[in-house]
Amino acid sequence: MTHTIIHPSPSESSLQPPAMAYRINCQQGHTHLLWVTLRLTAPQTDVLDLHLPVWTPGSYLVREYARHLQDFTVTAADDTPLEWWKCCKNQWQVACTPGQELEVRYAIYAHELSVRTNHFDSSHAYFNPAAVCLYVPEYRDQPLTVTIVAPPDWRVTTPLEPFGEDGFTFWAANYDLLVDSPFEVGTHPVYAFEVDGKPHELAVWGKGNFEPQRAIADMQRIIATEASLFGGLPYDRYVFILHLTHKGYGGLEHLNSCSLIFHRFGFQQAEQYRRFLCLVAHEFFHLWNVKRIRPQAFEVFDYDSENYTTSLWFAEGVTSYFDQLIPLWAECFDAEAYLKLLSESLNRYLHTPGRWVQSLSAASFDAWIKLYRPDENGINSQMSYYLKGELVALLLDLRIRLNFNHQRSLLDVLRRLWQQYCETGQGYTPDELWETIETVADENLAAWREQFIEGTVELPLQEWLGKVGLELVPQDALPYTGLQFKQEHGALQIKAVLRNSPAEQAGLVAGDEIIALNGWRVKAEDWSERLREYPVGETIHLTWFHDQQLYSGTLMLGDPQPRYQVQCRADATPSQRAHLEAWLGATAAKL
Repeated sequence: MTHTIIHPSPSESSLQPPAMAYRINCQQGHTHLLWVTLRLTAPQTDVLDLHLPVWTPGSYLVREYARHLQDFTVTAADDTPLEWWKCCKNQWQVACTPGQELEVRYAIYAHELSVRTNHFDSSHAYFNPAAVCLYVPEYRDQPLTVTIVAPPDWRVTTPLEPFGEDGFTFWAANYDLLVDSPFEVGTHPVYAFEVDGKPHELAVWGKGNFEPQRAIADMQRIIATEASLFGGLPYDRYVFILHLTHKGYGGLEHLNSCSLIFHRFGFQQAEQYRRFLCLVAHEFFHLWNVKRIRPQAFEVFDYDSENYTTSLWFAEGVTSYFDQLIPLWAECFDAEAYLKLLSESLNRYLHTPGRWVQSLSAASFDAWIKLYRPDENGINSQMSYYLKGELVALLLDLRIRLNFNHQRSLLDVLRRLWQQYCETGQGYTPDELWETIETVADENLAAWREQFIEGTVELPLQEWLGKVGLELVPQDALPYTGLQFKQEHGALQIKAVLRNSPAEQAGLVAGDEIIALNGWRVKAEDWSERLREYPVGETIHLTWFHDQQLYSGTLMLGDPQPRYQVQCRADATPSQRAHLEAWLGATAAKL
């Protein structure tokens, strides 16, 4: 491993000349403003259209990136100002003549650290081109260049290839590739490593207890495992960008890269580190599932509005299922650790009343207005297509595996889709997706689709886990109130009230702060122990603040809603144990 990165630089003569040339100035971090200059030749029209995307692929929410754009100007080659006007929230028009040389200048305010936005300060600049770079519809399929202007000691990490010799100019074949290529600019270390003879880079911004050698060794195992599942790696070079911060978690997949954000001190404690490995496995798995095997709605992105599909349960849910299995198969952790992760997923699902309300297909379609906009009623009315999709994937995988004695699995669905669509670039329809699932399963699964994808029928988790010698074992639980609290020290502030719960009947609502139980003051740290003193059916007296006014009332404690642990059945048959090991691998023998 080394910090020195050398890329083969394509010569300018070997590439098509750019239709658009961006220059992004990253020299004034204290202002958080990225100054952008776009040079282009006007197409054959007297009005030039310029658009800024409202969203970025992989993150299904209209984020209105144009709200951060300011100081917009346009001039001709001789610096003569040109007339322009804004015609809608993310579109500008310029009066020009066909073939005229133009220069567009503007600034982007960048002070939101996430994998889908922009962050610029004195330590670095990170940006997603969808949130920074205007595009011209006529030139969307034309080549372009991006030149970064940065302080003398800064470097640039991006999956785009260098253009020329300066190391700060990069070339993209079209605007879609630019959008799929994040930039990290700063003094960050860059670690180089290989898998299957192909170069990889890991750029790390931020401080913490990250151990690059340990992490990269595990990342290599994960990459190699995923490559073996699909018969190789579909790129020439891959880039990981990792941000270490005091809060935040997430990732965003790209064609030949991904961006990750993780807690700066989350790499020493075993459970947190496993979470990081699953995040890596998830975003890397998207190389195939959604970046290259994708719903028809994502064949050609519409950057001006929502792109609807009912198949996000497959793109994200199936990926979530495999993101826990792949580190296990890669021997980054064992089957016992995997069952703990699976137990967490099952408990989150079983404690979400919204599973009775929103189907997987509806959750996929409504991602734009629901999943990324959580509120206090979301748990009652919504179902995550990540979470339920993961569990439906588990059931489908077990069904296929057991029917074919592990000679087929859900992976064969992905492999078949890869063969069908990777060459053409076409996307699948929901019917084509399900037809492929049924072809691999070799049976009619219309009832499953109706119940578990289009409907809200409870998933038969206990039944199918039992077929591989596992069971859901309930753990000790408190009497049920239906209250969820915010993670705030001291105060018992309600985050959500579950539908049809004792708390709902008592009139409690999100935002209320409980201050006393049966006349005695109660805080977050002692709520559970106090509640444990009372039996099911007991009526307790609560005192709380609602909108700064004091209220009191009674609440009858309901039957506990236990959390479950997935465990190996003591009476599991040799056949069931064999199926478990064929699914999870050799470490399952120790369960």
